[in-house]
Amino acid sequence: MKSNEKAVAEKLLQCNAVRLRPEEPFTWASGWKSPIYCDNRKVLSFPYVRDFIKSEMSNLIFTAFPEADLLAGVATAGIAWGALAADQLKLPYIYVRPKPKEHGMGNQIEGDYQPGAKVLVIEDLISTGKSSLQVVEVLRNAGLEVIGMVSIFNYGFSVADKAFATAGVPYKSLTNYEHLIALAIEKGSVSESLQPVLLKWREDPANWKGIS
Repeated sequence: MKSNEKAVAEKLLQCNAVRLRPEEPFTWASGWKSPIYCDNRKVLSFPYVRDFIKSEMSNLIFTAFPEADLLAGVATAGIAWGALAADQLKLPYIYVRPKPKEHGMGNQIEGDYQPGAKVLVIEDLISTGKSSLQVVEVLRNAGLEVIGMVSIFNYGFSVADKAFATAGVPYKSLTNYEHLIALAIEKGSVSESLQPVLLKWREDPANWKGIS
């Protein structure tokens, strides 16, 4: 396990941003049953963890996407993380609404930008990639060059890998589901006997019914 990915996973568990409940699965908005629930907005309430995640994200952006002209946060959960990273890296910042405003200027992209600029998208987490790539489409339609995406957490679904590859969008995450499960087992918060079924969930989350 890479030390940085392990450290980020540990911080997320520490402030309950990620919760594991394999015996009593969560139900997502999609109707999927899941042994995990991730809400990285909780991290914003913990100053030292927030600062750690901000630094890790900024370091990843600086090393993996040094050509970025500006950052774009995804509404709503990615807005704060994009702003924090942009501030640390001293980069311009915009954010993207789920849909255009119904009043005023009718903007879907908020902030100042120039067509042709190289933009890096900031997400809090990546699941199937559908909503994240909708943001990529909005930015591309506005004339921006999307060079990639960075998130805090990634479930590691193969459907997301395929969707991002098809869209031609490279992406990186600070940590992921596999590292989180390994850490939870190491710490004894999840039984090692559950590892196979927890990893099985990721293969077909839409049809996972829980632990039988």
